[in-house]
Amino acid sequence: MYRELPVWRSLMYVPVNVEKYVDKAHTRGADVIQLDIEDSVPPAEKAHARKLVEKNASRVRRGGADVVVRINQPLSLAVRDIEHSVCPDVDGIAVTKATGVSHLQLLDELVSELEQKRGMTVGHTRFITMIETPEAFFRIRDITTASSRIIACNIGGEDFALNCNMQPTGEALFYPKQHMIIAANAAGIMPLGFIDSVATFGDWEHFRKMVRRSRDFGFMGAGCIHPGQVTIVNEEYKPSAAEVEYARKVIALDKEAAAAGRGSFALDGKMIDIPIIVRAERLLRRFDAITARETRTLAAMKG
Repeated sequence: MYRELPVWRSLMYVPVNVEKYVDKAHTRGADVIQLDIEDSVPPAEKAHARKLVEKNASRVRRGGADVVVRINQPLSLAVRDIEHSVCPDVDGIAVTKATGVSHLQLLDELVSELEQKRGMTVGHTRFITMIETPEAFFRIRDITTASSRIIACNIGGEDFALNCNMQPTGEALFYPKQHMIIAANAAGIMPLGFIDSVATFGDWEHFRKMVRRSRDFGFMGAGCIHPGQVTIVNEEYKPSAAEVEYARKVIALDKEAAAAGRGSFALDGKMIDIPIIVRAERLLRRFDAITARETRTLAAMKG
C-alpha cells in the first residue's frame, strides 16, 4: 500500500515546560517539533505543562516546523492532555503506549469532538501510534489501521524492551522494529525510528552511518533527542544527489523503452524492470516533497 505522506524526517523532542529549549526550538531546522508532556515532565509538573501547549506550539512552529504533542498514558491523563493540545497550531498527537483499536478510536472520537467545538477541520490532528508493550506488538496490524488519523508508527524502544525483559540494544530490538516497518507499509503509514539505539550520542560519524542504514531498512523519519542529530537525520532521510540522478535516468530510459515497445531495459549492467521503475518514481516524489518542505522552512526562518 502506498499513499502520499507528510515530510516528517526529524521529530525533535522539546520538553514543553523548559523555556530555554522551547525558545530555541524553531531555530533547529527540524521538520517537526515534538512538544513533550510525557517522560520529560515529572508528575508534579504535568498539570502546569499541558497548559503551556497551545502557547508554545505557536512559538516553536515559527521556523516552519509542524508540531506534535507527545501525551501521557493512562487514559485519565491522556484525556486532559488532548483537551489542551487540540488547536490549529498542533498538527498531531503522539499516542504513547497504544493498547489497541478501542483505545485509538476513543481518542479519535474525543479529538473529533474538540475539533468541531473549536471550529477546526475534523481530521486536522493526526496520530503517531507508539508500540511499547508486547501486547500492543501482537496487535500492531489492527493498531496501525484503527483510525484514518494515524499516519505514523514507531517502537518505543526503552519501554518496549523493559516490558519484554530485554536490553534496549539494536540487536534485541531488530526484529520488533523490522516487523513494525512491514506493518506500517501494509497500513500505508510512516515507520519512524532508527535501526539501532540512540540513547547515547556524540560520535556523529557513527550516528550518520546508523541513520543511513536505518533508511535502507525503510524508516522514513525519527525522533531526535539532541539538536545535533537534526541536520544529520534530515540529510540522511533525504534521497542523495546520486540517487536522484539515477532515478531520473531510469525514468527517462523507461520512456524510451516504452516507446520502442519494451517493458525492461539495461542500465549500468543491470536489468531494469517494473519494481525498479516504481521505486525510482517514489524516490523522485519523495525528493520533490522534501525540497518543497525545505523551501518553506527556509522562507519561514528568513521571515
